[in-house]
Amino acid sequence: MATGTSIWQKTRKVWAILGSLVLVVFVGWSLIAYRATGEAKDALAGDDLVPVVRGAGYWFFRPVDVEGTRPVGFLFFPGALVDPAAYAPLTRAVALAGYPAILVDVPRRSAFGGANGTEVIERAIRGMQADPGAVKWVIAGHSRGGAIASRFVHERNWRAAGLILIGTSHPRDFSLAHVTLPTAKILGSLDRVSPLEKSEANRHLLPVSSKWFVIPGGNHSQFGWYGFQPGDRFATIERELQQQAMIEAVLKMMETLAYPASDFSLASL
Repeated sequence: MATGTSIWQKTRKVWAILGSLVLVVFVGWSLIAYRATGEAKDALAGDDLVPVVRGAGYWFFRPVDVEGTRPVGFLFFPGALVDPAAYAPLTRAVALAGYPAILVDVPRRSAFGGANGTEVIERAIRGMQADPGAVKWVIAGHSRGGAIASRFVHERNWRAAGLILIGTSHPRDFSLAHVTLPTAKILGSLDRVSPLEKSEANRHLLPVSSKWFVIPGGNHSQFGWYGFQPGDRFATIERELQQQAMIEAVLKMMETLAYPASDFSLASL
């Protein structure tokens, strides 16, 4: 009996050690995977073309050409655990096109309830109020950030003029089918973190007029400038091409809202 107990104790110890090693490897990989690239950090720092101002819980990307600035802004929520800087190239591109852009710093990078509380919404509103020139805003987000963007439109609808959901199957817990705002979903065909089938299953929760853009060969991770996210599939196109397709769709919606006469009929990518 003593021998059997001893073997069981040794087995449990081995499993405990293996479990600890797996946890350490996973945490280490995650810390590397969600880290922003150098290019992204440079975009967050700002430059002469697009100065960046750090606010209380957000970054404001200010178009330099004030006279040419559109009366529509872009508000973006990052994905969970991802360094917000990973989305600076997107917000910079929007600002470079003449649209004020806000990158929200989600509390605790969405962990431990950071994506669900009121603080993230308050940060977004503070960012929007920082630019009185933008009278309406396109609300957008990637992955978990798409859930926050959906909730913002569902609960507040404060000066919201449009909704863009990138690489996310949200909304999932409530319906936005009644919303009259222009809405778009931008997805990657090889995304396994938020696979196409999950978005299709929730299609009825979005307005029937929603525009859907699928980027062939695109995955989840390349919607930002960070590492390869656990659970994703490898993309078959370069990050630059996926980013270009995403930015093209985003700017098309921005243009449609800034100039209502334009047609938001970009072909599926």
